Amino acid sequence: MDRDLMMIRRALATWLLIGAAAAQAQIPRAADGKPDLSGIWQAVGTAHWDLQDHAPQPPALYQLGAVGAVPGGRGVVEGNAIPYQPWAAEKKQQNFANRLAEDPEIKCYMPGIPRATYLPFPFQIVQTQRDIFFAYEFANADRKVNMGEPTEYPYGTWMGWSNGRWEGDTLVVDVTGLNGMSWLDRAGNFTSENTHVVERYTPLDKDHLRYDVTIEDSTLFTRPWKISLPLYRRIDAGAELVEFRCVEFTERLLYGELEKKPAGAK
Repeated sequence: MDRDLMMIRRALATWLLIGAAAAQAQIPRAADGKPDLSGIWQAVGTAHWDLQDHAPQPPALYQLGAVGAVPGGRGVVEGNAIPYQPWAAEKKQQNFANRLAEDPEIKCYMPGIPRATYLPFPFQIVQTQRDIFFAYEFANADRKVNMGEPTEYPYGTWMGWSNGRWEGDTLVVDVTGLNGMSWLDRAGNFTSENTHVVERYTPLDKDHLRYDVTIEDSTLFTRPWKISLPLYRRIDAGAELVEFRCVEFTERLLYGELEKKPAGAK
């Protein structure tokens, strides 16, 4: 019996090694031998609603019915705990309570990093011999990952400043220079101008990436923390980014009080 079990385990280990080797062989390579991550990718899941485990919830406005309800989902945070300092945990709850008025996504602001990656919109990676470019469908956001000597940006922006390097087959992107105005999800998790993000894009095969992120900010959190989720290549025929210039969709929301009303209207 023990001998049979040992043979089964050896056979299983062999098949796993063969499968892993086959997956590695499928990974597209650039001329320099590094993985070629070029393509259109998208996250599938509920991280954009809430990074942590969450049950289904009713919509913030009852008129939205099932369309505006929050689907339940498993979290992507390591240990399912975001280590907020006490005051920051309270701020997160306030953000959630006021999400319809304060969530930057609703206002079509740039999504920030890492939120841009797991919004329910595709994004495109364009890899050159010099740098790597990311284009996001939401709000037509984009960023360049500098693959040369690391540089610093003099002031904060929504998408921050990205310096990249390769560690084996993993693209590591160090993101600083964030303006601290972006949220991490619709549940009110947030960042500050001191937030430091390190992204890791690891190809599993030609159509799947593992996306690992370490978030550090001593002004908000008691320790660094991590998220991890898969990214899927869009393989549907004719897959492309479609312009989603959402600013025009939010003008009444943001500037409605300035709208010119007909004479006599209240």
